[in-house]
Amino acid sequence: MKLGFVSAILDQNNYEEMMDIASEMGFECVEVACWPQGKAERRYAGVSHIDAERVLEDDAYAKHIVDYAKEKGVQISSLAFYPNTMDGDLEKRNAAVEHLKALIKASNKLGVGMVTTFIGRDQTKTVEENLELVKEIWPPIIKLAEEQNVKVAIENCPMLFGPDQWPGGQNLFTTPAIWKKVFEILPSKNFGINYDPSHFVWQMIDYIKPLYEFKDKIFHVHYKDIKVYPDKLNQVGIMAYPLDFMSPKLPGYGDVDWGKYVSALTDIGYDGFTCIEIEDKFFEGSQEKVLDSLRLSKRYMSNFVI
Repeated sequence: MKLGFVSAILDQNNYEEMMDIASEMGFECVEVACWPQGKAERRYAGVSHIDAERVLEDDAYAKHIVDYAKEKGVQISSLAFYPNTMDGDLEKRNAAVEHLKALIKASNKLGVGMVTTFIGRDQTKTVEENLELVKEIWPPIIKLAEEQNVKVAIENCPMLFGPDQWPGGQNLFTTPAIWKKVFEILPSKNFGINYDPSHFVWQMIDYIKPLYEFKDKIFHVHYKDIKVYPDKLNQVGIMAYPLDFMSPKLPGYGDVDWGKYVSALTDIGYDGFTCIEIEDKFFEGSQEKVLDSLRLSKRYMSNFVI
């Protein structure tokens, strides 16, 4: 397994500076944030360390991206873009889908071969209605991925944290039961999972068992922790906004048993990219705190991933 991080946390740095930091800290890979230019919509979104459209138009720029990564000895694990491709607002939906398609083509051109994203959700519709949207929206995306020889890995984050995402959240791909239905709709070898155990913790789902059940579909892995506060949960219950009773933390600062998690990854023979995703509010506010969060997370996860 190769240890890296999701680049969105370095939103104040350009591509070269971000890769310099990864190299200096000894990371082997980076999941590179590739939002459309100047389109930040939420915390940890809107970061763009690689301009996908420019990659497609400018061969010299594309070559620089590849050459700089090689020079620094850091692999690009994936081009990352986490929008709502099934947004009820058709203008937003279409814009997200078009940029995702550009990312797939750019991933091929750069020789990366992976895109990490969400499947999206119309948050006002039922699961069943959203599965019908998957049938409508996603087959052309996956067909393009197959043509470009690019894997698309969907993270299992519900994108349901506060009132803006209520009631259904903005990503359908949240539970093993739903995964099975989506895989039936999109039975492609290029379509799989970007597995993040933290989202199962606060949903009260076993985060180890699905690793075995879906071992052939796990294309990419996140290391992010979640801390559930029992006293808060007892006050608000599981129907509350999730951030009312839990908080994202650095790996080792929350409730995930990382020894068991990485052990299960070795059981299934996973030897791909594993990226630390930092969303711990304590480590915000200054560049030094951000860098500390990367140092601490790498030190901790190096107990399990060499």
